[in-house]
Amino acid sequence: MKKRLSRALGCLCLAAPMVLAQTQAPAPAAPAAPSGLAEAKAAQDAAPPASPLDSALFYQLLVGEITTQDGEPAAGFALMLDAARKTGEAQLYQRATDIALQSRSGDAALQAAQAWKQAQPASREANRYVLQILIALNRIPETADLLKTEIALAPEAERNAVLAAVPRAYARVSDKKLSSTVVQEGLDTYLNNPATAGAAWATVGRMRLAADDSNGALDAAKRGQAADAHAEGPAMLALELMDPKLPEAEGLVRKYLEGNAKAQPEFRMAYARALLDAQRYAEAATQLQAVTREKPDYPESWLVLGSLQLQDNQLAQAQASLQRYVTLAEQQAADTDRNRGLAQAYLSLSQVAEKRKDYAAAENWLNKIEDASELTAAQTRRASILASQGKLEEGRKLIRQLPERSPGDARLKLNAEVGLLRDLKQYRLAHDVLAEALSKTPDEPELLYDQAMMAEKLASLGEMERLLRQVIQLKPDYHHAYNALGYSLADRGVRLPEARDLIQKALGFAPTDPFIKDSLGWVEYRMGNKTEALRIFEAAYKAKPDAEIAAHYGEVLWSLGQRERATAIWKEGLLLNPDNETLQETLKRLRVKL
Repeated sequence: MKKRLSRALGCLCLAAPMVLAQTQAPAPAAPAAPSGLAEAKAAQDAAPPASPLDSALFYQLLVGEITTQDGEPAAGFALMLDAARKTGEAQLYQRATDIALQSRSGDAALQAAQAWKQAQPASREANRYVLQILIALNRIPETADLLKTEIALAPEAERNAVLAAVPRAYARVSDKKLSSTVVQEGLDTYLNNPATAGAAWATVGRMRLAADDSNGALDAAKRGQAADAHAEGPAMLALELMDPKLPEAEGLVRKYLEGNAKAQPEFRMAYARALLDAQRYAEAATQLQAVTREKPDYPESWLVLGSLQLQDNQLAQAQASLQRYVTLAEQQAADTDRNRGLAQAYLSLSQVAEKRKDYAAAENWLNKIEDASELTAAQTRRASILASQGKLEEGRKLIRQLPERSPGDARLKLNAEVGLLRDLKQYRLAHDVLAEALSKTPDEPELLYDQAMMAEKLASLGEMERLLRQVIQLKPDYHHAYNALGYSLADRGVRLPEARDLIQKALGFAPTDPFIKDSLGWVEYRMGNKTEALRIFEAAYKAKPDAEIAAHYGEVLWSLGQRERATAIWKEGLLLNPDNETLQETLKRLRVKL
């Protein structure tokens, strides 16, 4: 009984803070009659506020809490709501509402919240409770006026933030289209107010996007940007809408950046990530460089830029960017993101050192990694260092000895070993490792695809085609398989119409992939469509300067008599990757010496 009473008193004190005023130690006696008005006013101000809590009401609240604790929330709710109506205290209305919510009685919670709002029309908290309960009860049409009130009651400086939070409030509503319409109705006043139009239209756009109305969302982003060119909300919405099927969305993003020279670095970073996802690497690098210029102390931009430079074999630039990231990150408080970022930077710096054959420096960078989750990556890098020094079997053993804490770890180890063998051109060994894995999981598309690529390297073209067709049958949207088979046919100059169909099918799944565009350019060239091939290669190489694309691009230029331009492209390709097999074979076949 004592424990139950203690819990009830605890809830009671939370529900009705004015109890404390009644239970405080007695105030010291008031001084003798003050002589002046000022002294009288001071004495009046010092007196504690009058409390509506008497012994009967205290007993009612206590019983309400005890019955709630004893599993009779309906009775507790009734007593608490009655007390709230008698006193007009916001805390008691809130407690009554919370009791109903905890007992999953939506109608009772709505009754209490509405009574609270009626008693205190200017209470933002009461209005918010009613709004949230109606949304939870899926009574969406009734929320429009409450939404208007919620924004009107917010301080002017907070209104845009409140508008941005609206889509989260409606996130669990089943009828997304209806909620989109109701929210637009509720925001009508703010859509036409220059101070809030940008944020309001962005909110309407997000509601439309949640309802799978991408075109409507794009229209809202346009309206928001037209109303306020400096508002970030419409631009962020446009960034989420970026897609080859909605080219206007990226136009809004670019317009925002052009008109806001000091745009938040987080926005440019988000745009750079979208470009990376679309495999538009050169444009992504431009955005990352802009961030590093505008805010050189923003760590993440240096990490992503350095990783991109390493991918493009720009070793000096990559090392400078990654070391800049390390310097900035080491000044931050340790947390999961920072530790993961440092581990990625150390791995990349180790790879830079390995490419320069500075194996001691490569190992030193790996020794800095403290994040246990990066163990596989670190050991894989060590294995690569060993293999680069002629110790392939030691490297493979290092990978195979890695612990397998989850099913995914086994796959990571397999990928690491196959990647190591592929990089060292040990294609037969890689083929054998994959064959062993496929004997356990014969219908895994990714493994079949990898085995097909090894079969191609071993000139086992019949096996390659069989495996790729098996992948397509198992996973019809696996665009890499269509591209690989189409490119193989084109490269051999056989079944060219089929090759083009396969590559175009791949482009349908990944329309911005520069490597698939390279394949399409190659099949057009093989079919004699040199002008079209040149156009495709120019776009692909601009999107992704790569040694293999350079090989094909240069060959088309060479065949068109543009030999100076061809050699310039090939030289660029050699700088990017001097060991690229396709580029080396092209130069040898055409008897070109650079």
